[in-house]
Amino acid sequence: MLKIYHVAGTRSVRPIWLCFELDLDFEIVPIDFSSAYRDSLEWRSISPAGKVPALTDGDVAMFESGAMLEFILDRYGEGRLRPEKGTPESAEYLQWSWFAEATLSRPLGFMRTMKLVNAVIEGEEEVGAIAADGEKKAKAALQAVEQRLADREFLVGTGFTAADIMTGYSLDLMSHLYPLEDKYPKTAAYLSRLKARDACQKAIAA
Repeated sequence: MLKIYHVAGTRSVRPIWLCFELDLDFEIVPIDFSSAYRDSLEWRSISPAGKVPALTDGDVAMFESGAMLEFILDRYGEGRLRPEKGTPESAEYLQWSWFAEATLSRPLGFMRTMKLVNAVIEGEEEVGAIAADGEKKAKAALQAVEQRLADREFLVGTGFTAADIMTGYSLDLMSHLYPLEDKYPKTAAYLSRLKARDACQKAIAA
């Protein structure tokens, strides 16, 4: 049985959303998100880095959400929600899937940390400069999404793919820091379309 270890609001939304899109038979296993449990031998035996989510499926165990999506598509996708490998559309798919975590999400977590540091160390110019750089990178990433959506409904030319699941989660996090509607209207509309999908609604409610 495919199992996804889940904490609401975390990146476990991604593989759960994908499983609902594919209409798979799988199990959602809620876990205790306390640091004590995440540092426990029990949890580290499932997720060695202590991260959420985690996935098990027979002899397979994983703890990176993006890799989970690729594994699920390889094992259960039957060609759905991902372009054929080696095609130009597959290159687009891979680019936007990696972009979601490596480019779009990265400054988000960084800025949150810097804001906390800045709240403790007021007046530190260096901290402020680092935070400003993170914000600049976040805005550049959002602009890249906005430009991509100028003439399309989804990120890849073949239509809705798992790259939209990857990016949709990151954009939802970003939307809590930036009101997307004003400066990034196409991105805001895109995120609304994604969150209106039945599978996404089920994943959010899980």
